[in-house]
This record gives sequence, structure tokens and C-alpha cells, in this order.
Amino acid sequence: MASHGRPGAVRKTKKGPTIGTGGHGRKSLEGKGPTPKAEDRPYHKAYKSKELAERAAAKREGGKGAGTGRTRGKAAEEVVTGRNSVVEALRAGIPAKALHVAIRIEMDDRVRESLKMAAERGIPVMETGKPELDRMTDGAVHQGLMLQIPPYEYADALDLADETIERFRRGHIGNAPLFVALDGITDPRNLGAIIRSASAFSSHGVIVPERRSVGVTASAWKTSAGAAVRVPVARVGNLNAALKAFKQKGIFVLGLDGDGDVSLPELSLGRDPICIVVGSEGKGLSRLVRENCDQIVSIPIDSAMESLNASMAVGITLYEVSRQRSA
Repeated sequence: MASHGRPGAVRKTKKGPTIGTGGHGRKSLEGKGPTPKAEDRPYHKAYKSKELAERAAAKREGGKGAGTGRTRGKAAEEVVTGRNSVVEALRAGIPAKALHVAIRIEMDDRVRESLKMAAERGIPVMETGKPELDRMTDGAVHQGLMLQIPPYEYADALDLADETIERFRRGHIGNAPLFVALDGITDPRNLGAIIRSASAFSSHGVIVPERRSVGVTASAWKTSAGAAVRVPVARVGNLNAALKAFKQKGIFVLGLDGDGDVSLPELSLGRDPICIVVGSEGKGLSRLVRENCDQIVSIPIDSAMESLNASMAVGITLYEVSRQRSA
């Protein structure tokens, strides 16, 4: 009796791929390599965190470059976020590229005032979706309001010195060139206050180094109370090289330090072309900057006070120079 075997069973007569496949079926069995790391997978939250970190690092490096004395750099474009911060920035007259307002934003007095000031100043107002605002602010709290600040256009330090000297020689300005240089100042509020004092006492410019120093940020703009419009700020790649170039042009370099060899009331160079250099509160003037100074000037203070804030020291010095010049 013939055996019919299992129902549905098929007896193979030869080995190898099925006719017509050409053996391509084997490719579907090949592995696709190791699983990518979480930070390399576009849809993983670690990927977004990595992108934000890289973007923040790029912003910190923005505007930095090599050089010795001549450089014309730009600060990285920044944003002001939050209703209070935006309305205060607009009140201070900070230059703005655009005002971004969330779609269907809940209106209050701050939003209304921001929209009114933007319209009066001709600042473009753009309705922006919340996801886009989140992306543009790197996840910062924006409350549906963001002000876009254009990069500050820094002057060239040596060109600024040449132009000021030439204007003085031609009698277009009454006082000798007067500059303020910052050595290691990292607080934007200090920079803003120094710019404000420079404007009050007819200084012709503020010099800041590219590295380990603050630039003209929205906070500096606000603290300057609009003086940043009147006083040019120059950025240099190497502060020491710039100071040497200033000295070659006949500008005396005066460093401010508590251990100075000349007391401010006894300063004899106040009527000459000068550049006043101030260091950070903690470290003071760096060694090379100190060596490049023609004089180290100290401000006599009460012994109970250890030191003065950098912006206060500059303000007091500029006042004394202005007093000597007016006398």
C-alpha cells in the first residue's frame, strides 16, 4: 500500500536558490551593523541635546579669530527672551532685527508695549509658532516673546586711533585722544557701565580683546543706557600688540591698579593722548599688559575698602582726566 506521507509535505530534489532569484535572497539576511548610539539617532531625545550643546558651543566661539592688532569682528547674533526682558530691551533702545511673537499669544501690558515700541521704531514683527520659538531660543523660557539682536559692528582699533588723532590735529575735537581698554573684564554690565562713563566724559572709544573678555551683548547695551550708540567699541585679537601700536602713535598707556606708582590726583599725563587700561576685579592687570603700561595709576581710597569695581575705577579716572583737561 502506497504511503502518502504528511499532507502538504514537499520533497526537494536539489539544493540551492530558487530558480529566478539569483541568490539575492541572502542579502535580506545580512546584518546592518551595530546599533547607532542614542545621540546619533535623529528621533532620540539625546540627539536633540547633542545638537543644542553643539549650537551653544558654536555661539561661544562666534566672533573669535586670530590677529595681533587689526581685526574687524562681529559678535554672535543673540536673542532676548521673556516679556520683561524684551520690553526692557526695547525701552533701552537696543538695536533689534525683529520681534517674534507667538501665534495666538495671550496679550498683556508688556506684549502691547513691546508691539507699540516695535512699530514706532520700524522693527519687523513676526508671528512665529511655539516650536519655532523653542528652536530659536534653544529651549529658553520665552513666554511667547523674543527679540532678535543683530551682531554688533566692532570698529578697527588702529583705524579708530588714526582717525581720532587726525581729527584732533585738524581741530575737529577739542580734547586729546582718550581711550579705555579692558583687560579680562567678563561681566557685560561692567562693559555697559564703562561705555556709559566713557560717553559722559568724552572718551573716543573702548577697546576689548577677543579672548577672555566680554563683548557688546544685549546686557551691555542695556546697562550703557544707549551710550553704546555714541561711543565706538573696537575689538582686537591681541590687546598687548594693540597697546604697543597705540604707544607708537604717541598715545600714553596708563594702567589702573591699587599698587600703582602714581596716585590719580598726581597724574601729569591727563592732557596728553592716553589709553586707560583696567583689569578684572580679582586678577587685576595681566603681567604683559602691566609691562606695556607707561604708568601704573592708583586711586586713593579708604583703607577699609579693599578695591573698587572696574567700572567705578574707570569712571573716577575719567572724571579726573576730564577735570584736568577742562582746567
